[in-house]
Amino acid sequence: MSMVKEKNSTRLHVESKLMGESLNSKSFIASLEEKPQFRAYPNISVLKIGGQSITDRGAKVLLPIIDEIAQNSKNHKMMISSGGGTRSRHVYAIALDLGMPTGIIAKLGASISEQNSLMIATLLAPYGGIKVGHDDIVKLAAYFNEDCIPVTHGMPPYHYFERPPEVGRIPPNRTDIGAFLLAEVLGAKQCIYIKDENGLYTDDPKKNPHASFISEIGARELLNRNQDDLVVERTLLESLCHSQGVKQIQIINGMKRGNITKALRGEHIGTIIFKDV
Repeated sequence: MSMVKEKNSTRLHVESKLMGESLNSKSFIASLEEKPQFRAYPNISVLKIGGQSITDRGAKVLLPIIDEIAQNSKNHKMMISSGGGTRSRHVYAIALDLGMPTGIIAKLGASISEQNSLMIATLLAPYGGIKVGHDDIVKLAAYFNEDCIPVTHGMPPYHYFERPPEVGRIPPNRTDIGAFLLAEVLGAKQCIYIKDENGLYTDDPKKNPHASFISEIGARELLNRNQDDLVVERTLLESLCHSQGVKQIQIINGMKRGNITKALRGEHIGTIIFKDV
């Protein structure tokens, strides 16, 4: 890009294809030539620890996962993202009863996710765990160089500016997509969701014992199926369809010892949902 002088003026402008163009034009946006997206941390794995599925179960379930993460920290650089869980459901119910708007409900949900990140970071402290906020993303290089395990809350920082959902007022962008967006902006090599199920099913296996397991599927295909219930948020799948860095996510059962280790090694366990458009 170069500098150009405005006619009959001393004002300078940065000459580019974007000068004077509408950013609302679909055809113009499609015509832009873009370089491949810069990946700051291509060797980092983002792990999202489920709130209701893992953290809420307490020491019996969470501590073995903490131990497996700690053991793998010697060979894999990781960033941990926390879910909200049952307490976020409670605060959502109260907020809905009081008529709170979606933006306020999103802000409340973030506070629960942050509580869980504090507990997880504290448990990981002997192994280098450190709690970080969303504004600390630019400091990650220093933390990784010191062999730290950064832990952040998974709720994306839309907060008061959360978009209204199609139905109801529950925030559509919650901790699942928060972990995905984190992995996307970091340029991480993988995004792993640690839950209490083996992965994705055709229905909720806790409610429907006849639900079939899905080992691998495209995000667009899964959206088109329009299942009543999913193991991850639909907004995550929508974003995966348009991702530039993260090409797939992996959902594993963290209650089975060794699954985290296998996933970090790149083994296909659980369910892989990939970008198919």
